[in-house]
Amino acid sequence: MEQEAVDFHSKINAKSGFSDETSIPPSLAQIPKVKAITYALEEAELIMYSAVDDLLQKTKINPKTIDILITNSSIFCPTPSLSSMVVNKFKMRSNIMNFHLSGMGCSAGIIAVNLAKDLLRVHRNSLALIVSTETLSLNWYTGKVPSMLLTNCLFRMGGSAILMSSRVQDKHKAKYELKHIVRTINAYDDKSYACVYQDVDSENKEGVSISKNIVNVCGDVLKKNIVSLGPLVLPWREQFLAFEHFCIHSGGRAVIQAIEKNLMLRKQDIEPSQMTLYRFGNTSSSSIWYELCYIEAKGRMKCGDRVWQIAFGSGFKCNSAVWKCLGDVKPDIYTAWRDTIHSYPVDILETN
Repeated sequence: MEQEAVDFHSKINAKSGFSDETSIPPSLAQIPKVKAITYALEEAELIMYSAVDDLLQKTKINPKTIDILITNSSIFCPTPSLSSMVVNKFKMRSNIMNFHLSGMGCSAGIIAVNLAKDLLRVHRNSLALIVSTETLSLNWYTGKVPSMLLTNCLFRMGGSAILMSSRVQDKHKAKYELKHIVRTINAYDDKSYACVYQDVDSENKEGVSISKNIVNVCGDVLKKNIVSLGPLVLPWREQFLAFEHFCIHSGGRAVIQAIEKNLMLRKQDIEPSQMTLYRFGNTSSSSIWYELCYIEAKGRMKCGDRVWQIAFGSGFKCNSAVWKCLGDVKPDIYTAWRDTIHSYPVDILETN
């Protein structure tokens, strides 16, 4: 990597809001870096299998009882698919309904929830597993275009696995009830469409470009999403009072701060997003689940609380999910925050 690119990385990392504990795959720590599908598969297996295994052990669910499987990874899309990899690893049924979502960006997690909701409505008495991740091994940009180098600085390893159910016997065990999902896409607008864009540079090096206008684009699509979501929740003047908790996609410090300002949120409202960004970086579509996990680990989630998850993604998209907590959630020691939650929140140095 040329010195110009190294300097840019150093500059962005200094003001990223990240700690030194974020994770990258071992392949990216090698010098020189080698792109290989073997490394990407190893990374995907590590994240997906550990997340699913932890979930199945925690819930004591037999993988053969799962009726619907949805995986999502925006850029890495191998054959066999990621969903087939999960079926193979956990020896799921041959008639499981399995899907993989690709190219949907960081908002794909909520799109997967939306798909699961619709499938569970049609297929009653069923259980759905959603696995969200993004791999970095094949996506590291090796050129020197700043807008493409930005993705190297922002994205980190991470993933999540969640269960949704329409089975009667699961009602008393469920943590949350899904109340609303609202999806908005501004792909008709050229600036929005090109805001996050996979392309090649002048040296034919592949990367994902992030526009300088991304904060404005986020604000525009969020406003449209709120217009659709608002009437489902409360009258306009009371809408933001309807939520006790906010899980804002930890796409970057500037995006979180812009939403804080536009929605007139309190510091404690954006704390889960800021701390997730600090501890884990931008883990793409799984970030909103790290944030929900943070709230639970802090012992703040109480019966009747409502959570607003907000995710942004290429296209450009803003997707919202509203959940209602069905009972006081006890802090879970078997989570991504298990070793460090006592240390948070931390003060993050503001760097311009």
